[in-house]
Amino acid sequence: MAMRADKAEVSWDNSKSKWLVRIQSGDEVMRRHCDVPKSASDQQLRAAAEKTVRDDGYDIDPTSITVRPV
Repeated sequence: MAMRADKAEVSWDNSKSKWLVRIQSGDEVMRRHCDVPKSASDQQLRAAAEKTVRDDGYDIDPTSITVRPV
């Protein structure tokens, strides 16, 4: 059974020119970059974040994903 992530936040990382997905599960925070274009829509970013979280072995409620605009 997969662990559950409490929340995920997507924000633009200027230093890497990539979207950063910050996954929080309890006190643990993981940072993963994803290769989605900077011009991606909110919906595309949410889908990419959900996939990144699942690829890391976690389940997440899609409503707990936050997207910070560029």
